[in-house]
Amino acid sequence: MTPISSRFFISTNHFQMYLCYIDESGTPQIPGNTSHYILAGITIPIGKWKSCEQDINRIKNTYKLTNAEIHTGWLLRNYTEQNKIRNFNSLDYNTRIYEVNKYRNVDLLKLQKSKNRWLYKQTKKNYSQTKNYIHLAHHERMSFVEEIAKTIGNWNFARLFAECIDKIHFNPAKSNLSIDEQTFEQIVSRFERFLKVIDHVHPTYGMLIHDNNETVAKKHTELMKNFHKSGTFWTSIENIIETPLFVNSQLTSMIQIADVCAYSLRRYLENRNEKLFDHIFKRADRKDGIAVGVRHFTNFYCDCKICKAHKLQA
Repeated sequence: MTPISSRFFISTNHFQMYLCYIDESGTPQIPGNTSHYILAGITIPIGKWKSCEQDINRIKNTYKLTNAEIHTGWLLRNYTEQNKIRNFNSLDYNTRIYEVNKYRNVDLLKLQKSKNRWLYKQTKKNYSQTKNYIHLAHHERMSFVEEIAKTIGNWNFARLFAECIDKIHFNPAKSNLSIDEQTFEQIVSRFERFLKVIDHVHPTYGMLIHDNNETVAKKHTELMKNFHKSGTFWTSIENIIETPLFVNSQLTSMIQIADVCAYSLRRYLENRNEKLFDHIFKRADRKDGIAVGVRHFTNFYCDCKICKAHKLQA
């Protein structure tokens, strides 16, 4: 009799599995505090998961960020206290940490005694979110994120799916969907189409893995259940299994990679910052030379790199 583990190996050896890690950048509220809302998914074959983790951990180790979450928005902020510490760039990591924490503790004590409770809470939150990065100067943090982006760009087996919405041009009444609902439907549709293409060669399935957020989890789970029953506006759902798996981004490096992708797309669209974008956009899913995996929802005359690549005629 064949052992259960052997039977499982034989059965799964006949199909392929892809994991799509999803994260967002910006706020879906209108107007919110960002002009764009991005939902991005980075997709890899399940057999590449370990090597991707090793790639990311190697870079993290180089910058002494082994156990730190890659939260790109917090990483790349300007920490004003570093600018106030004399000869900060010439200090060793331990001294930098000591000096920054000393400055922050004094600052929080002053704010705690003030009447501005909102500023105290906001400052305390900012310091908490950035505490793992304070040993790195801004240019070092930028170099770290660039290395991550370059590594993603070199993953030839990976595919990027993203819906980038310019909120000025989005009309919820016309689409009958909220911004976050439309972005999720688009990601699901494009991932499903990608899987269908490969499925003609080998049976292929995919799973969505999302950063854990209680509100988003409930909404996206219900949406996915409906997609399984009735399909999206664009396609039936036959290759994506289950509802999304929601995980803690602090513990899952590949969700953090989705964060880098989403952030890079938004910073390009809002500030024309190409340094990270050019690496990330290499992985956009393409068909006949057209970047079908990434779309910029905006006016027809936009001349950004995403719109140009999405409208390209083969």
